[in-house]
Amino acid sequence: MARHNFLVAMALVLLTFSASLAYGNEKPYGLWVEELRSEALARGIPETTFDAAMFRITPNERIIELDRQQPEGRLSWTEYAEKIVSADRVEKGQAKLLEHRAILEEVSARYRVPKEIIVALWGVETIYGGYTGNFSIIEALTTLAYDGRRAELFREELLKAMEIIARHDATAEQMTGSWAGAMGQTQFMPSSYLKYAVAWDGSGHPDIWKNLPDVFASIANYLHSSGWNGDEIWGVAVNLPPGFNPEDADLYKPRPVEAWRAMGITAKQGRALPERGMVYVMYPGGNNEGAYMVTENFHVLLKWNRSRYFATSVGLLSDRIAAK
Repeated sequence: MARHNFLVAMALVLLTFSASLAYGNEKPYGLWVEELRSEALARGIPETTFDAAMFRITPNERIIELDRQQPEGRLSWTEYAEKIVSADRVEKGQAKLLEHRAILEEVSARYRVPKEIIVALWGVETIYGGYTGNFSIIEALTTLAYDGRRAELFREELLKAMEIIARHDATAEQMTGSWAGAMGQTQFMPSSYLKYAVAWDGSGHPDIWKNLPDVFASIANYLHSSGWNGDEIWGVAVNLPPGFNPEDADLYKPRPVEAWRAMGITAKQGRALPERGMVYVMYPGGNNEGAYMVTENFHVLLKWNRSRYFATSVGLLSDRIAAK
């Protein structure tokens, strides 16, 4: 009976589904959903969960347009940094740090991640919760999984989203975020949510959409679980000596701090180089846009987002938030 009701609902959906945009999947959408449903049920996702989540869901052409028109390489590092590490974002970050200092200090102490880094990630990802995206996560992931360009990745994320619903952590309607499927104030993909999201009150049902302690703890848990070292900084801007070989700036070839110091590298802006250990020198952008000496913590930020622009901006924003 449940399958009959689902098929009736799918028939109604297909009557209104426009195929005006050329999708990358030649399989009829209704058949694709049926196959997805079989896979979901085989994974233990209740049929009521699947059917309710997919009720009246069809691919969204706007999401496909956004996916195919992503601006890549549009901004230089300098332009990007000016936009992301703006005076306004710094000021708001300092205000948020002050406003939520008590809970941030508790979270920081538990996970050994600086509170300024937590706030900076929050600020870069969603402007401190001010912009989280209003797309339906189920619709976004369905669209991207059906389109086929990265079908396997998004199909898995869609099934993970069903798991979240089945756990009663959130309803399909509550699961909103970006057109690419990143959710809430942490912008976690569903797989990251299942691995790292934390319910600070111990309820077992993390809320990364509205509950700030959960947002902060989830960010910190991600970094801690990814290898953040609480005894190290993320990095520091450096002056390079004349004749420095750009090929020595390599995120995969660390050297002892002493070796870099012997080359004549010094920290900028009254900062200090890391005291010891193996560290890297790297350019986030062009060789003429500044260099940084970074620790393994920078690689942890790259696990969150593989962009050097992103990771460096989080570090710089955290420094400026902490400077007050």
